Amino acid sequence: MGDCESSVPLMEEEENLIAAAQNIVKALGSNRTLTDDARKILADLGSQLSSITRVSDPEDEGAGETEEQLIELEEELNLVQSKVMNWEVGKSMIWDCGQEEAYEYLRYVDQGRKLIERLESLNLVKGSKEDELLRRAHDLLQTAMNRLEEEFTHLLVHNRQPFEPEHMSFRSSEDDTLDDGSIVSFGDDSIEDVVQRDSMSRSSGEYIIELVHPDVIPDLRCIANLMFDSNYGRECSQAFINVRKDGLDDCLFILEVEKLSIEDVLKMEWNSLNSKIRRWIRAMKIFVRIYLASEKWLSDQIFSELEAVGSVCFAEASKASILQLLNFGEAIAIGPHQPEKLIRILDMYEVLADLIPDIDAMYSDEVGLCVRRECQDILRSLGDCAKATFLEFENAVASSISANPFPGGGIHHLTRYVMNYMKTLIDYSKTLDELLKGHEKEDSVTILPDMTPDREEENTDRRCYISLLAQHFQSFTSILECNLEDKARLYKDESLGHLFLMNNIHYMAEKVKNSNLRTILGDGWIRKHNWKFQHHAMSYERATWSSILSFLRDEGLYNPGSNSISRTLLKERLNNFYLSFEDVYKSQTGWSIPDSQLREDLRISTSLKVIQGYRTFVGRHTNHISDKHIRYTADDLENFLLDLFEGSPRSLHGSHRK
Repeated sequence: MGDCESSVPLMEEEENLIAAAQNIVKALGSNRTLTDDARKILADLGSQLSSITRVSDPEDEGAGETEEQLIELEEELNLVQSKVMNWEVGKSMIWDCGQEEAYEYLRYVDQGRKLIERLESLNLVKGSKEDELLRRAHDLLQTAMNRLEEEFTHLLVHNRQPFEPEHMSFRSSEDDTLDDGSIVSFGDDSIEDVVQRDSMSRSSGEYIIELVHPDVIPDLRCIANLMFDSNYGRECSQAFINVRKDGLDDCLFILEVEKLSIEDVLKMEWNSLNSKIRRWIRAMKIFVRIYLASEKWLSDQIFSELEAVGSVCFAEASKASILQLLNFGEAIAIGPHQPEKLIRILDMYEVLADLIPDIDAMYSDEVGLCVRRECQDILRSLGDCAKATFLEFENAVASSISANPFPGGGIHHLTRYVMNYMKTLIDYSKTLDELLKGHEKEDSVTILPDMTPDREEENTDRRCYISLLAQHFQSFTSILECNLEDKARLYKDESLGHLFLMNNIHYMAEKVKNSNLRTILGDGWIRKHNWKFQHHAMSYERATWSSILSFLRDEGLYNPGSNSISRTLLKERLNNFYLSFEDVYKSQTGWSIPDSQLREDLRISTSLKVIQGYRTFVGRHTNHISDKHIRYTADDLENFLLDLFEGSPRSLHGSHRK
């Protein structure tokens, strides 16, 4: 008994010490000059002191709380209830009244939570005083949690920061690039000579913006921690998800991303669809690299002390928005394989491929698996679509049939289309080479220009890198040439057919020589096609001028049985020459050689033959021809030849010398 009796003073001393500590904490807490952090520390300390169970008398062990303890618990609950319910009267937002009021509220709610833990640790009897207190405490905590959910939502909504993508470096406004790089259809005669692809940022760095004012993030974190500690984490998470979903929807609206079904996309005209694809490309880069990255950072900050909660909330809030964007990609991928869409499809493929590492990193948990899989599926579909469209291009070129000859023998829009198409595709060499694996051309050997033995080793990788694309480009140009030859046969005038082929093959050779196509097709290809267009230029000269210059030969001019010139035949020959020249002038001034240098070269070559032949003939027979029969001087004819190939028909009627 002596030992038991000696323990009583010790128990009383402990109780007195705890009571004294509680009084000190209360006294300090009444000091209004304390910081919020200091108040929080004191509140936690007070709660811990209150939770210390006094040492019971051995005879009373297992008998439950004493009457005095129950009274103390009830008083504590009444105090918490008073503070919590006081804010339910006016329904004003707590955080609008200042941080001091807000953190005091949090301390009392946390005190109520800990009170529940103490009560739940007891062996409660149903209907007992303790059981009644526990029921009241739970009801009070639910009221407080409802209020904190409202406050949490209020802070998120009313502290949202404006999102202004027009001030960001990814800007690629449609108004800034009217020559938008789209490829028009084969039937469009107004195709531009220059085709450009969109400027696309390749930076993989994320750009974090403040979606919520940074001053309230600590408040949001405190609310989240308390709600999760109180087993109201689901309500807190759902509140965050709902608010941020609205924010993400607003972001897509600002980025001009419409909610379109696959059927809507498939029904669109190309001009409208082209505009929406460009908008999608811009939106994807901004949405993933800036908005989603910032959204992930925000959720991680608010739920930083709650393990994977931040990742789950981010994924649930953003999943619908990112899938909306990916749905558009799916619609494009299952659409028809029209050649004019290839550039845009490749743009979409490259943008998505570039963004997938960022997306995978943000949706790395199990909850983001569906987003990661969808991205890979859409990327695969876009790649298949791009490959099929590229391969379909050959068929489109081969099947471009004309019923009528191309006016003036100029550069056919199909030639411009194909060469500009290939020139633009060079920017996508690496992507196309990956997509075209397994589609090598049979009997095709690609040799790079300047592949000398001493450089062969260093160029081995490059040769492999471009070989597939080179094979297909060689095929494109071969099919184009066959098509052009078919179109040349539509001309009734053989000369115009040769002029047409000269113009178009010269255009092809110049386009390759003066662009990156040279690295794909090589100098050998250029030399071969230079020879081809020069061959057609000579064929044109023969077809046009050989018969005309035959009038300036002496054969058949001499009278039979003598060496005298037949003046009648001489005048007839000269007159036929003039008539034929006038016919050529009338028709070929309407023909076209768009390239000024080529036009000048052909004029000079023609002039050398025609004017020299005319001068020689007239000079040789000057004693047999009177001035009245000389319709044009050599200088006149030379000037007339300068009018050829301008695409504007003219006549020499009335131009005779008097």
